[in-house]
Amino acid sequence: MALVGDSYEYYDKRFHDLTVPIAEVEELYDGSRWAEGPVWFNDGGYLVWSDIPNNRLLRWLPDLGVSVFRANSNFSNGNTRDRQGRLVSCHHGGRNVTRTEPDGSITVIADSYQGRKLNSPNDVVVKSDGSIWFTDPTYGIMSDYEGYKAESEQDGCYVYRVDPATGDIAVVADDFVKPNGLAFSPDESILYIADSGFSHDPDGPHHIRAFDVTDDGKLRNSRIFAEVSPGVPDGFRLDIDGNVWTSCQDGVICFAPDGMALGKIRIPTMVANLTFGGPRRNRLFITATKSLYAVYVATTGIQTP
Repeated sequence: MALVGDSYEYYDKRFHDLTVPIAEVEELYDGSRWAEGPVWFNDGGYLVWSDIPNNRLLRWLPDLGVSVFRANSNFSNGNTRDRQGRLVSCHHGGRNVTRTEPDGSITVIADSYQGRKLNSPNDVVVKSDGSIWFTDPTYGIMSDYEGYKAESEQDGCYVYRVDPATGDIAVVADDFVKPNGLAFSPDESILYIADSGFSHDPDGPHHIRAFDVTDDGKLRNSRIFAEVSPGVPDGFRLDIDGNVWTSCQDGVICFAPDGMALGKIRIPTMVANLTFGGPRRNRLFITATKSLYAVYVATTGIQTP
């Protein structure tokens, strides 16, 4: 376990109340090729994340280290858990979103829209009503590195919602360049969605947008919540007070609910995603290029199974 010194940048005094300055960033593992999609299993006391180019899911268990959770993961990317504690995953290989059932079988939740294949589902969240929301950029079909190179069958890169009662798939946002990470506010009244179009276009967006969520599952009142630099926002999570903790080129930036940047946790390699975990949800697990990092913070992530 390696410690990463000089871990913090403070832009606002509020960030002092959200961090533990004596808690350094720890590197837990460095054997991934491109680490993504961390998800915490509190009932099992372990973390699972995707190693996309190596086509596997890995598991980190305190004191026991890292093992393969699932080989041949169909180039899984983003992961979350639903309200029953089941693993929900996005896959570049299958161009689908799946759910792992308690008996280990896998159910396909979404793989097409209007009769055409999805691009390469990237990240996913589950709302308390059971609806499943996911982003669908083209990263996984742009080459054979993180999936299988293919032409897009959709007219764009959309954000989708899967109805919990019918399983019907609907487009909820169609004006993103590369929709990426997404997460709800603590009361689920706001959905935040990253646009990482800058990754392949120097004139592309590198911001997080916010939307009001209606009772019937639609998004309204789009606005830019925060510009993220250097690099792009990829995956992000919220704490119980509504602060947004997002990946960027050189760390994790924390934004207050009003969009003000409060500070940064420095990471020596490009950050892809993060999640809150540990028994008290006060440990931030960070997937960054080939590594898994962790750092204790002075706040708590939104509680999920």
